[in-house]
Amino acid sequence: MRIATCKQRVVASNFGLMKVEPRKGRSALKREPVFIPERKNSQAMTTTYNGLALPTDGKAIDYIDGKYLVPDNPIIPFIEGDGTGRDIWKASQRVFDAAVEKAYGGKRGIKWFEIFAGEKAFRQFQTWLPDDSVKAAMDLRVSIKGPLTTPVGGGIRSLNVALRQLMDLYSCVRPVKYYSGVPSPVKHPEKLDIVLFRENTEDVYSGIEFKEGTADAARLIDFLNNDLLKGGKKKVRLDSGVGIKPISIFGTKRLVREAIKFAIESGRKTVTIVHKGNIQKFTEGAFREWAYEVAVDEYRNAIVTERESWILGNVDANPGISVEENAALIEPGLEFGTDAFREGIYAEIKAVLAAIGTSHGNGQWKKKIMVNDRIADSIFQQIIIRPEDYSVLATTNLNGDYISDAAAAQVGGLGIAPGANIGDGYAVFEATHGTAPKYADKDMINPGSVILSGVMLLEFIGWKEAAKLIEIALEKTVVQKTVTYDFARQLEGATKVGTSEFATKIIANM
Repeated sequence: MRIATCKQRVVASNFGLMKVEPRKGRSALKREPVFIPERKNSQAMTTTYNGLALPTDGKAIDYIDGKYLVPDNPIIPFIEGDGTGRDIWKASQRVFDAAVEKAYGGKRGIKWFEIFAGEKAFRQFQTWLPDDSVKAAMDLRVSIKGPLTTPVGGGIRSLNVALRQLMDLYSCVRPVKYYSGVPSPVKHPEKLDIVLFRENTEDVYSGIEFKEGTADAARLIDFLNNDLLKGGKKKVRLDSGVGIKPISIFGTKRLVREAIKFAIESGRKTVTIVHKGNIQKFTEGAFREWAYEVAVDEYRNAIVTERESWILGNVDANPGISVEENAALIEPGLEFGTDAFREGIYAEIKAVLAAIGTSHGNGQWKKKIMVNDRIADSIFQQIIIRPEDYSVLATTNLNGDYISDAAAAQVGGLGIAPGANIGDGYAVFEATHGTAPKYADKDMINPGSVILSGVMLLEFIGWKEAAKLIEIALEKTVVQKTVTYDFARQLEGATKVGTSEFATKIIANM
């Protein structure tokens, strides 16, 4: 996991005064207005949040001219999380502190600062997500959190979604790779090593829904059937619930930029655009189209598209090949197409050769990052039977949700799946699993997800030595079969330990 490269982002934060209005006409999606001021630098900070003073021996991480400035004693906010989050955070924090101490001999140290969300916040402040918690996360720039409860009976539908939207954390980054010794349902889990960039603010996260039978649903259906669809065969059934999913050029392109930049900076060889554009042409299909535009228009010297590689490869294999012969190879069945279709393919080939024939030809394209695309349902099969073909995935919101969990299942499950939500100037690292309240306070849950999210955090702030210590020690602990119950039941001869003892073993293995 080399997410530290994200800190080299060069786009300054565009946050100004932010207001989230209650959403009208939506079922169970209402939210109270929240006002969050922009923080340009540490000078604008307050020193107390939720009634707690910041550590006096720490300094805030700053973000100036598109770069994070990390002191040796950064104040990093944490949300311990609900349910099992209490056990997990205590264990994880010990691991983080031990690794930093060992790596830097006391010259560096994280100054932890608790902020509140979820059940603990509601008990203390009668709100699920205090404004001060969001403000602290923004003022202090980089934070980490355990799993949070989704409130029942109205209010914020998801605290995780709320944080992402309020802070405009548009990239959900999910690295998925195998650690030796972890039980897996597949034969070769070590072949899977991907980093998934999931768009984090649009699609279903900003979707609009109207409940079946409501006046708003009836009005929308009437507008669709009798205005937009008037005269056509397609109609919306009158007893339908209706949802709208927005996907924008702006949201798509900034997400894909991060995916391609990461691939360039980390030496990865492919970026795969994942979509359902064969069915939803103007949302999912547009995501694919806009993603390719970013790749070709902004990263031309670093990338080659899969289709371009076919054209260039055909010329490499046969320098005398004609445009028509090349077209027949990249478009099987071309002879059955219309004249206009054939002419379009011929024009495409001529344009590719004119634009990059010199710079990417003669096999030079093989040294470039391959940008391709795959249908969302197909990728589930692909990451199982051909995982080595995939490296960086850029996805819409809902598709990324499914795929990241399915990929995690191949390498041990969500119990050790890390994640980050990153925007321009802000980052929140988090456990990717739920709160598992029936196991709360029993000291038995695997803390791996938060621990590895902390590894991502340490890499992000440039403390790679401490991050590597944790990774190596965690893997060694699992290889020794000293594991929590979720792994112990799958490993013959395992020694089952609790959350806290698992952390102790990791620290000993540093």
